[in-house]
Amino acid sequence: MADDFGFFSSSEGAGAEEDPAAAFLAQQESEIAGIENDEGFGPTDGESAAAPAGQAAPPEPDAASKVTEQEWREKAKKDLEEWNLRQNEQMEKNRANNRASEEAFLKESKEETPGSEWEKVAQLCDFNPKSSKQSKDVSRMRSVLISLKQMPLSR
Repeated sequence: MADDFGFFSSSEGAGAEEDPAAAFLAQQESEIAGIENDEGFGPTDGESAAAPAGQAAPPEPDAASKVTEQEWREKAKKDLEEWNLRQNEQMEKNRANNRASEEAFLKESKEETPGSEWEKVAQLCDFNPKSSKQSKDVSRMRSVLISLKQMPLSR
C-alpha cells in the first residue's frame, strides 16, 4: 500500500519507530505504578520503586493556596448556613400548610348534617372510569352511588 496512515506496520522506513501499542502499555504500567506508590502500596516482589528512597516529601502548599482554601471554606460554610435557613423555612411552611389542611379535613369529616352522607361517600369514590387502575368492573357500583347521591333513599 502506498499510504496506510500508520495503521499497518511496514518494514519500509519504520526501522527506528516504536510500536504504538507497546508504548501505550508501557505508559499505562508506569501510571499504575505511580498510583500504587501514591496510595501507600509498596512495590511487589520483583518490582522496583518508581521514586528513589531519598526523595523528600511533597512540598507544603504555599500561602496563596492556603488563603484560597480558607476563602472556599468560609464561602462553603456561608452557603451551607443559607441552605439550612431556607430548608427550615420551607419545612415550617409545609408544617403549617399540613396542619391547616388536616384541621379542615377533620372539621369537614365530623360535620353531621342529615342528607350529606352520600356526598361524603361520593367525595371518597373515584367516578372517573379511565383513571381507575382496578381490574374489576365497578361501573354498576358507580351508577348506583351516583343515583343514590341524586335521589337518596327515604326512610
